[in-house]
Amino acid sequence: MSPRIPLRKRLLVRLLFASALIAVCSVAATAWLAVATTTRAIREEQGQDLAQDMDIVARLSGYAATHRDWRGVAPTVRALAASTGRRIALTTADRTLIADSASRGTPLPTGAAATVDPLHSDTYTEPGAQLSGIDPRAVGPYRVTAKERATLDALAGRRQRCFRDNGIATAVERTPSGRPVLTRPDGSALSDYVPDACADGRLNTPTRTETRALTDLNGRVNACLDAQHLPHVPVMLWMEPGAQGQDDQVLLGKFARQGDAAAERRAEACADSARRAQLDPYVAPVAQLFLGGGDRTGPRFDMSPANKAKIVGAAGLVLAVTVAVTAVIATRLVRPLRALTAAAQQPPERHVRVPVTTRDETGILAEAFNDLTERRERLEAQRKAMVSDIAHELRSPLTNIRGWLEVTRDGVVEADAALLASLHEEAVVLQRVIDDLQDLAAADAGTLRLHPEPLRADELLGQVAAAHRVAADAADVTLVTEVSGTPWLAADPVRMRQALGNLVSNALRHTPAGGTVTLGARRDGDDVVLTVADTGGGIAPEDLPQVFDRFWRAEKSRSRRTGGSGLGLPIVRHLLAAHGGTAEAASEPGAGAVFTLRLPGSRAPAAAPDPDGAPTPPPV
Repeated sequence: MSPRIPLRKRLLVRLLFASALIAVCSVAATAWLAVATTTRAIREEQGQDLAQDMDIVARLSGYAATHRDWRGVAPTVRALAASTGRRIALTTADRTLIADSASRGTPLPTGAAATVDPLHSDTYTEPGAQLSGIDPRAVGPYRVTAKERATLDALAGRRQRCFRDNGIATAVERTPSGRPVLTRPDGSALSDYVPDACADGRLNTPTRTETRALTDLNGRVNACLDAQHLPHVPVMLWMEPGAQGQDDQVLLGKFARQGDAAAERRAEACADSARRAQLDPYVAPVAQLFLGGGDRTGPRFDMSPANKAKIVGAAGLVLAVTVAVTAVIATRLVRPLRALTAAAQQPPERHVRVPVTTRDETGILAEAFNDLTERRERLEAQRKAMVSDIAHELRSPLTNIRGWLEVTRDGVVEADAALLASLHEEAVVLQRVIDDLQDLAAADAGTLRLHPEPLRADELLGQVAAAHRVAADAADVTLVTEVSGTPWLAADPVRMRQALGNLVSNALRHTPAGGTVTLGARRDGDDVVLTVADTGGGIAPEDLPQVFDRFWRAEKSRSRRTGGSGLGLPIVRHLLAAHGGTAEAASEPGAGAVFTLRLPGSRAPAAAPDPDGAPTPPPV
């Protein structure tokens, strides 16, 4: 009786544990994925909110840059609040309300979201960012008049046509000051190249309004430079904002003290402060911007106790379903395994089979078990038959030897030369059977010793033919050899002569007088093929699969005089297997039999002489 399997080692328990572990891992992975996805969604939404907030600041900064005060901003605030769903409120620095999209009396948020100051923030040049420069829409005294704009538009159109005539496509865009500029069709700045016919410079000449504002700005900058004891620096009007990375409207000229980084920074600070002072009367005062959540106010992700209970409940349900399904599957899987175990524990002589009820791995295992049982039963039958055959083979010569010795001892027959020759023949038969059994035992045990060496197939066939020439002549059978080329093989010459000798002896016994036994050799790719063909009666098709079985004879009389010991062909098969080759038999009744031996070929030794004495080159 088999020992009881511990609970922790049972297949069912292992499967249940594995399924539970898988379920826990899957639930944990799903929860992690859900949290990660939610977190990513929240971050994306926060990014969208930030971009929306910057857009609100940009819109309001643009209003401040183009208006002297905040009067009339209320419609703009309400429109922004309606499009974004946010509460928008503007106050002065001391929180005096300017405009509010919420109803009167609604308290302001705790802190301001941003400061709206077009002279100290630029959200227009780079969308989504809040720079420290001056908003380009704050043009103040640089805004051209309607008459100047008409003149500049005419110049821009003329210059655009000139560029087109020279094969350059352009587009006309308008700067915040109302001045038209030429750009590429995609809106990017033109290159520095200007056709000579178009380089009249009229479009880039400041108008009277721009000249007055620029003169005023130069005076303000020079006053600051004088206070800093720095040389004067001219301030020029930049006619193509956006080109070459220049987003400002004015450009500081060449500083006289180049290389003095500190002085250059002070000069730039003078230009910035002067420009802000010049634009200040034209822009709205600094305001505080307050933003609220509007209709979307509330937590974006709430891990409340109820949500936690839902997650725990869902995880427990998944775990319970997984365990239940696994238990059902494991039970169905273990049932055929138990049947296999019960069949394997039966006595060997019963050869019990198990029913195959499925086509999965368990069904395949059951089929393999049944095949193993059949092979074991067949081997047992072969073992019994072999013991019987061995006893039969040894009994006959031993009975003859014992009988003749007894009658000789009793004086019934004299020990003459003929009697001794008969006894010697029986001893030879007995010795041959014992040698064959010893070879088979060595082959089965894997202890068959081989001494391979380079061997020419034609020489091997010649030696075998010479050894059986006398027996062939006695049986009136012609023994010939046919060799194609000069095939070489690496083999044990003694064992190969033994294998071929067994085949030739078998062929001579089954070939009638006047017949022919042919030994052949040829090369087939990397292999060498040796054949032994006879012109005897052949082998019946139903007997071909058994010719290499031990003690099998075609003659049902089991006569050793005509059928040998029944061990020659099994020995041939084992010898070929030991050499890494194969042995096959083919026959047609009445047309003889052909035994084919296929062995790995080898290269000829260097300068190996052929039968005529000339060296044989190695095969290519």
